[in-house]
Amino acid sequence: MGRGRPPRRAAGGLSGMAQHYLSVREDWLAQTREEPLDPAQPIIDAHHHLWDRPGWRYLADDFARDIAQGGHNILASVYVQARAMLRARGAEELRPVGETEFAAGMAAMSESGGYGPTHICAGIVGFADLRLGAAVRPVLEAHIRAGGGRFRGIRHIAAWDPDPTMLNPAYQPGQHMLLDPVFRAGFAELAPLGLSFDAWLLHPQLDDLVDLARAFPGTAIVLNHIGGPLAIGRYAGRREEARLEWAGAMQRLATCPNVHVKIGGLSMRMLGFGFEAQERPASSAERAQIWRPYVQTCIELFGAQRCLFESNFPVDKGAVGYGVLWNAFKRLAAGASAQEKDDLFWRTAARVYRLDGIPSLREGMVQ
Repeated sequence: MGRGRPPRRAAGGLSGMAQHYLSVREDWLAQTREEPLDPAQPIIDAHHHLWDRPGWRYLADDFARDIAQGGHNILASVYVQARAMLRARGAEELRPVGETEFAAGMAAMSESGGYGPTHICAGIVGFADLRLGAAVRPVLEAHIRAGGGRFRGIRHIAAWDPDPTMLNPAYQPGQHMLLDPVFRAGFAELAPLGLSFDAWLLHPQLDDLVDLARAFPGTAIVLNHIGGPLAIGRYAGRREEARLEWAGAMQRLATCPNVHVKIGGLSMRMLGFGFEAQERPASSAERAQIWRPYVQTCIELFGAQRCLFESNFPVDKGAVGYGVLWNAFKRLAAGASAQEKDDLFWRTAARVYRLDGIPSLREGMVQ
């Protein structure tokens, strides 16, 4: 704990939005520690968050500590929108620019070298309300300025379900936001500015993303958390049925060459694996065995050049330690070639998020 800082508490004690997340229990996670597999394998963590909320602080030093304890070769990371440090004043549509300013500040702290060798927040994905239509462009330009050369795209969460217990109450997108003409007018502003779109939605909504991707073939889209295959609520006890629905939609999505898939988020509660309820955390081998049907489907459909691994920390930390998580991914990629492993672990992320400014990556970048 840093000097003069309030104690960190688990997320489970919070109300409102944080109840959507699993509690982080450091003592429980400590029961399962593993030596890193293939520790020299370069990795870009393609999706994580940082925040300082009442009862839950997770900043650059916390993330750096998890990286160091895990022992994996994390070269860089991509910060993704999480409603952290929004501006308290000013025009409503510009308040999310505060999050980009925050992430850029975390990146600058990382570049001091005081938080280990990882380039934390080397890429930044923020939020702008694309339902502003074409009027969103000044907001996007403000993000680009605030990012200090690191801003790469927008995530506007589309996750919706008729069962409100499935959802984070902080987001109210509506059932078919991705099909809305005004949203699409805002979406059309991304590609001219060189920005990508991170998509977070649930598997019954994947066909809306197919429609969006086909309508905007020149905009890079990155699907988060393998497309949210549900296994709780009305899908409880129907995992295989839901998995087949998800796989069919993913097959249609794979026909869109502008779509990439983040492999991760597999420990979130909505996927229903229940690791957090076990007496001790599952090992990487146990997790890889359970996750394999999902991960294998993604890689077979999209290919390693369109897949990228993500930690989704600290959200997934409620069910898995950082080192164990990356060991599970390495077990899942064990049969891949060296080229495919590099694609999965760093090269796809470097290409999609344009992280060629990192000296250690320049030589191996795929153009």
